Amino acid sequence: MRCLTLADAIRRRNGIIRFVSRHMPDHLLQLVTQHGHEFVALEGQNGPATSELPYSEWLGTTEPADADATRQALRGESWDLLVVDHYALSARWETALRDVAKRILVIDDLAEHPHDCDLLLDQNNLSADRCPDGKLPAHCRLLLGPKYALLREEFQQLHEQVGARSGNVRRMLIFMGGMDTANHTAQAIEALDGAAAPDLEVDVVIGKQHPHRERIESACAIRGYRCHVQISGMAQLMATADLAIGSGGSAAWERCCLGLPALTICVADNQERLIESAAMNGLLYAAGLRGNAVTTLTHHLQALLDSPIILQSMSRNGLRTVDGRGTERVLRALGCSRLSIREATRADSADILSWRNHPAVRDVSHNTDVIDRAAHQAWFESVLTNPDRVVLIGEAGGQPVGVARFDIAEGEARISIFLAPGLSGRGLGSELLTAAEDWLIGHRKDVRLVVAEVLGANQSSHTLFQAGGYRSCSTVYVKRFDDQ
Repeated sequence: MRCLTLADAIRRRNGIIRFVSRHMPDHLLQLVTQHGHEFVALEGQNGPATSELPYSEWLGTTEPADADATRQALRGESWDLLVVDHYALSARWETALRDVAKRILVIDDLAEHPHDCDLLLDQNNLSADRCPDGKLPAHCRLLLGPKYALLREEFQQLHEQVGARSGNVRRMLIFMGGMDTANHTAQAIEALDGAAAPDLEVDVVIGKQHPHRERIESACAIRGYRCHVQISGMAQLMATADLAIGSGGSAAWERCCLGLPALTICVADNQERLIESAAMNGLLYAAGLRGNAVTTLTHHLQALLDSPIILQSMSRNGLRTVDGRGTERVLRALGCSRLSIREATRADSADILSWRNHPAVRDVSHNTDVIDRAAHQAWFESVLTNPDRVVLIGEAGGQPVGVARFDIAEGEARISIFLAPGLSGRGLGSELLTAAEDWLIGHRKDVRLVVAEVLGANQSSHTLFQAGGYRSCSTVYVKRFDDQ
């Protein structure tokens, strides 16, 4: 699902997507094609997860053949980006496909294998450390932590609307993933029977392929619970619940994004690291199932129902940690922006003056005075005729959203940047900065240093330039293009 989320976001920016996989479950294949993406199925065994071969032997014999099959599925075309999301693939496979993709993004939250990639995404890494022993190329950019969690758009939208939970539980959500082969869903339903929590509304979500679907539907019907099969409105259910019982993985970040406290069960080995670190950071409650699973779950659940302060804390921590904009951040790292950039024309003069005189912009400007129209027009005419003074307009969907200005002298460009009023907090500032830098690199080969002066109280600009790779130098931020 995380790959589909990323693919959908790239497609909205006019990208062309092709999925390549082995043994894709039918319901996932339908999702991929329904979302308008191409799909190519590879024949043969599915790697060590279904093979009796040990990983090291599979890696040496099958990985090269898999790379060749993938090359054929890509039909000899040149791609801008290859995204690899498979725990069994490593640097050998990626190196073999270097000539078919300009860049490679690897999604890997286990940190077990070396990779030959340009970007590595580990959304489950809360400690901001990764592969200190040379498992990645020196140039690889790391995208670490849930700030890069690949969540669907509806989670970002609802994040802006929901608040922290009160700690009083009136509605519960149970979701253990689509398959849930160990049937933790049934265990959670039974655990509710033993908890002292009358009059709870309960939503239970299972996948269409759940091996115990009929029994779960029957158990829900007996208890008056709502059972949802393969639904598309998971975000809304999470937003309306007060407490969840669920698995780790991406669902943990979805719950955090919507401030939903959760009793979390590890249902796969690759979830252990996430659950342990997230619990240590107060983002979820980790439930180890020892002995009788139902009895253990009941005790854990009762402890949470009796601890509203803990639930409040988890909710606040989740909302603070995951804002739902991870997909946007990954796209910016890939240079895939919502914005286009162009040089300003005389027709932009009125908009620029209006934006510049808005109180929110003046408050963070070196000159906080209101600029009169005649002075602005004289300045703007001088800019349009001076090749060393560049004003750029960022546009989204054909509408102007912000301004970036460069004053260039002796290989140094001083940047001034601001968004149109009312557009802050949407990630557009970072995209405007990146787009402006790309324009500068493409049009002014003489520029080697970009300097940004930021007032001490302008925290949003400090954050913008720090995140954009600028180094703080006394009262300014600098970025060398020859370091890139």
